Amino acid sequence: MILLQSHSRFLLQTLLNRVQNLEKAVELDYHWVEFNDVRYHMLVSMKNPNIVLLSVSLPTPPPEVVFMSGLPFGAVEAIKAAYGVAVQILDPPRDGFNLTLKLNLAKLPPNEEHRYALLVKIASVREVVLGAPLRVVLKHLVSRTIVPAVDQVLALVHRPKESFFLVSQPDKVTVVFPMRFKDSIDTAFATSFLQEFVEARHTAGLNNAPPCLWSPTPPLELKEAPAEALSANAGFVSFVIFPRHVEGKKLDRTVWNLSTFHAYVSYHVKCSEGFMHTRMRRRVESLIQALDRAKPGGEEKKKSPSSRSFKRLSLKEARANSIS
Repeated sequence: MILLQSHSRFLLQTLLNRVQNLEKAVELDYHWVEFNDVRYHMLVSMKNPNIVLLSVSLPTPPPEVVFMSGLPFGAVEAIKAAYGVAVQILDPPRDGFNLTLKLNLAKLPPNEEHRYALLVKIASVREVVLGAPLRVVLKHLVSRTIVPAVDQVLALVHRPKESFFLVSQPDKVTVVFPMRFKDSIDTAFATSFLQEFVEARHTAGLNNAPPCLWSPTPPLELKEAPAEALSANAGFVSFVIFPRHVEGKKLDRTVWNLSTFHAYVSYHVKCSEGFMHTRMRRRVESLIQALDRAKPGGEEKKKSPSSRSFKRLSLKEARANSIS
């Protein structure tokens, strides 16, 4: 199975190209979308080539998710902690976006390794912003405490008008994903995939992974969640996160894997569909070859006593000639 990268490859490559060609005054105006839910806009003017304006539009939150000034709680603090003086938050953001960042490329670290690390972090703005509430909750889990002034069942946005839930306790955090798919085939594939995913957790090499459960109905932890947020045609997946899963450098990876779990499942569902289609085409081709080998005779052409030639037609060609 493939794990998705936390940074935007297009954004990182564009920033690297801009840093390596600061002496060239060029104008950039890029729009793109990733994960089918986060929209980006990058703008660089020729008047000031050291300044990059990066705007981000987040998924539309459902009613059970509360944004503060258009952002998840803890996002502003996470941006300041991650980017330092090189990045400034513009208030208000550009029209149609939740967040606009002003990047001053002249303030990047002079050390090449540190500069690259910061650019990767900037390219991971989706993780920094959308993963901020999850990061706050899991940081408190390390110290075995609960975030004050936050509901025990916390809804976080991860797709347009869709949420997943955190149920916080001092010694563990339960993360519950209602899995929804628009296509009936995707739903069938996802249901089978998730059941196998849960079974794989019991293998010997994954003893230290977070416990994982799948259920066709909402788990008891969500009994206080609004009913309209619990519609799921591919069941519910629950992960139980303990302090050992978020200690030290494990925190970043855990936040990213949980934030993009639905995209991870969707990716493998589409890969499974593509694999099955390939197998089906190969099977059809092999059957056609078997039928061709079963045709009688080896003579494609035969000559009659009057030296006239004729061609043996296949059943398909014969039918076509008879219709014509």
